Amino acid sequence: MEHKITALKVQKRNPNRVNVYLDGEYAFGLARIVAAWLSVGQELTAAQIEKLQNQDLMEVAYTSAIRLLNYRARTEAEIKKKLNEKGFSPEAVEATLERLRNQGLLNDERFAQDWVDNQSNFRPRGRRLLNMEMRQRGLDDQAIEQALEGAQDEETLAYQAAQRPAQRFAQLDWAEFRLKLSQFLARRGFTYNTIAPTVSRLWQEIHSPEANDRSSDANDEKEEKKWIT
Repeated sequence: MEHKITALKVQKRNPNRVNVYLDGEYAFGLARIVAAWLSVGQELTAAQIEKLQNQDLMEVAYTSAIRLLNYRARTEAEIKKKLNEKGFSPEAVEATLERLRNQGLLNDERFAQDWVDNQSNFRPRGRRLLNMEMRQRGLDDQAIEQALEGAQDEETLAYQAAQRPAQRFAQLDWAEFRLKLSQFLARRGFTYNTIAPTVSRLWQEIHSPEANDRSSDANDEKEEKKWIT
């Protein structure tokens, strides 16, 4: 049995969707791109209607994924989980993932590399923590190992991460300084073999004669400005 399209109306609240009327009654809504080839007076079989609705589900799943990616970059596992939570069929989810891959919008290797680069530049942490964070986002071993290969060495990252807290702890005695800075670096995922020499290096730098001279010069300059003003 065939049904005649009697009206095609763009939805007021969502201009990207079209309401389809069959035989004078509202039947279903479609994404505008799916409904593009339809016209009033056209007749549809049950099989054609089912195909249209399946295409619409694919398009809705894709649009939902694009919104997620516009918010922030995501892994395949993250997109898949979100789409599953929204109730899309396995077929719609897989078709969406494939479409995003082909368009270059979904790439786990690139995501892993960007993650390592960004974290190393703005919030340095150890390989152990980087590894854990990427696994939590569903990245596989190959993507993780490839990204970590290009990461800076642990000692450099630990030194960069510890710069600011070391200054905050500068007035503490050695025991407290070592404890607090070691705890900070441990939370950032660094191992003891990296933490110990990093803490010692920063302690020595902060308490070196050169550092003390610079500190004294800075204090003298402040005092001089106070008298001048």
